[in-house]
Amino acid sequence: MSAPAVASDDVAWHRRLRGGKTLTGGAVIYWWLEIVAVLTYYLVYSEVRNADAAHPERAYQHAKQLIRLQKTLGIYHELAIHKWARNIEPLIIAANYFYGSLHFVVTIGVAVFLFRTFPDDYPRWRNTLAIATAIALIGFRFWPLMPPRLLPHSYGFVDTLDKYPTFWSFNSGAMKKSSNQYAAMPSVHCCWALWCACALVPRLEHWWSKTLAALYPAFTVSVIVMTANHYFLDAVGGFAIFGIGYVVARWITRAGRPREPELLHVA
Repeated sequence: MSAPAVASDDVAWHRRLRGGKTLTGGAVIYWWLEIVAVLTYYLVYSEVRNADAAHPERAYQHAKQLIRLQKTLGIYHELAIHKWARNIEPLIIAANYFYGSLHFVVTIGVAVFLFRTFPDDYPRWRNTLAIATAIALIGFRFWPLMPPRLLPHSYGFVDTLDKYPTFWSFNSGAMKKSSNQYAAMPSVHCCWALWCACALVPRLEHWWSKTLAALYPAFTVSVIVMTANHYFLDAVGGFAIFGIGYVVARWITRAGRPREPELLHVA
């Protein structure tokens, strides 16, 4: 039996567009198109996130409500952990760099790893991250929250990025103007960290790398508290939006799955 003919238009199309990976089911993803899409998405996300940032009084009231809730639950330990970390200067400086750098570096690295090594899984995990991050905007818009580092001095917190030597500070001129200081609930740091762990652990080969990946969200929670950038419940919120994002992405993403009749691919 002769092989089925391939339409010349399809062949020409794939020859014109380089850098593509053909997934199970026939969908094609391109690394350069993914970069454009991610950069565009992040620019839109940043604009929306920072568009409604001037609510210090509402953010302060919400912080007091959250602290009262955490005290009721017996989990208000942020100040004790923050003060302990400040007594170990190398630790707090390392936490600053962890908070400011790994959030992006590790997440981008995991996305590249999935694209190159597990391309069939990549669309679902990319969509998970996009959906979860979009959900976070709802919290930023409707429930601005003052992080511990911005509370009045009577609470005992300090801005470690401002007090200890690092290359950046949220109180620096450009950063203070461009970044929404009250976008704390949910914690996108924790959401992205759990995303990285869940994407990596089943796909890594060595026990030590699996262990590091599994501990990454725990390290992230520790760092956001030590640096007074978040409360524990912010982390819970971040983990929750990851879960929602994963469920929705698993439901809508068809790229990378075996082709089913009358089913559109959502890449």
